[in-house]
Amino acid sequence: MSKRVLSIVGARPQFIKAFPVSRALGRSHEETVVHTGQHYDTMLSDVFFEELDMPDPAYNLGVGSGSHADQTARMMIELDSVIDAESPDVVLVYGDTNSTLAGALVAAKRSASLVHVEAGLRSGNRAMPEEHNRIATDHLADVLIAPAEQAVDTLRAEGVDGEIYETGDVMYDALLRVREHANEVSTLRSDLGVDSGEYVLATVHRESNTNDGDRLAGIVDGLSSVAMPVVLPIHPRTERALHEHGLFETATERLTIIDPVGYLDFVHLLDGATLVATDSGGVQREAFYLDTPCITMRDETEWVETIDCGWNTLVGADKNRISHALARIDSPTTKPQLYGNGRAASRVVEVIANA
Repeated sequence: MSKRVLSIVGARPQFIKAFPVSRALGRSHEETVVHTGQHYDTMLSDVFFEELDMPDPAYNLGVGSGSHADQTARMMIELDSVIDAESPDVVLVYGDTNSTLAGALVAAKRSASLVHVEAGLRSGNRAMPEEHNRIATDHLADVLIAPAEQAVDTLRAEGVDGEIYETGDVMYDALLRVREHANEVSTLRSDLGVDSGEYVLATVHRESNTNDGDRLAGIVDGLSSVAMPVVLPIHPRTERALHEHGLFETATERLTIIDPVGYLDFVHLLDGATLVATDSGGVQREAFYLDTPCITMRDETEWVETIDCGWNTLVGADKNRISHALARIDSPTTKPQLYGNGRAASRVVEVIANA
């Protein structure tokens, strides 16, 4: 049965997850995409729609930055009007951002079915805003789409009311579609003068790391310890934090800091890196899919399966733990198939058709 689907996105990882799902939806359903504007920098937003050949969003709410309460409230006000105008059968949200929560809270009070892609993930850290967003959205959702068996187990243990489906990870679908193309068209490694297997890629953006000067200093010092170049596409929040904490000069001297990059360039960099050091949830599993060992500069992760199988190591923001992990870069000899077979988007659309 054809459905009118309102898809809500607002941040880089959500654009990537939505890409294969939107393509699959387009075959038999009517989709309207709403961009909340949570990420509004061109390289963190517009370029993803261009590179993934996605249609421009029908709505761009232009919410921008602000406190969690302010940002979420403004999104809710705007989304309420959009749902009035579009009268969707299904409201589709992804992940764990403020855009996710805002969409869930508005949809929960309407007749439309609320579908949450990437349900059931838990870090165990209730201090993380994302953890609250995940839990609240899962308990509001009518349909919960989980990427792996452990996420399904979590949802059942919590006693959620919605229907639970395990589909695999739609981000894996996206990466399989673009990997070869990214390596064909991107010249970023040669532009930077780095060869495949001879550099570390790093990403830092999480508030718990950027707002704390000691943690940010530990990350800079730890990353600086490795002999090979460390390429760091700089998130606007991180750049501001480096200046505020007096670390910018040190970071630019020791690391190869570059402007934010588009998705194809990022996949090209990640595919060629000896290792990635990150505090991003999405990058942890993108690295897993590309056979790139990962160290996660957080104290916990929602992607616990990647830790259990040895492809990911938690190091926090401690310079010694980061340095030690960087000094013993080693890929495991085996890799399990944790998150499906790359056809999750089709399964998501099957679920939506019956929502």
